Amino acid sequence: MNITYDHIHLRTADHEAAAQWFVDMLGGAITGRITTGKPRVDVKLGGATILITQAEASDLTAPDGLNKGIDHFGFAVKGLDGVVAELKSKGVVFTMEPNEARPGIRICFIKGPENISIELLERS
Repeated sequence: MNITYDHIHLRTADHEAAAQWFVDMLGGAITGRITTGKPRVDVKLGGATILITQAEASDLTAPDGLNKGIDHFGFAVKGLDGVVAELKSKGVVFTMEPNEARPGIRICFIKGPENISIELLERS
């Protein structure tokens, strides 16, 4: 069996605004749009594909109020301190400041569009 990463699929109340956030704040690129059925914007970021679909508020949470399925996703960076400084200058909100999660790995978390939790990590 040969399994490889393909994409992450997010559902948001404003798919266009969410996609633009990934472009403006993290340097992603919009690679496609679907306008029929459930509208979607595709973003390429750091080799990852993020599919962002428009959703109704009722589709975004489970009956218990929890988000359906995603805790967070992470992007590897080089020069974490410089990346943090640049993102802070853009107004990105940090939910966890940089710290050493374990030897050789520094992490931090930022708040993405619609409170999506995004981890930035640097491996030494």
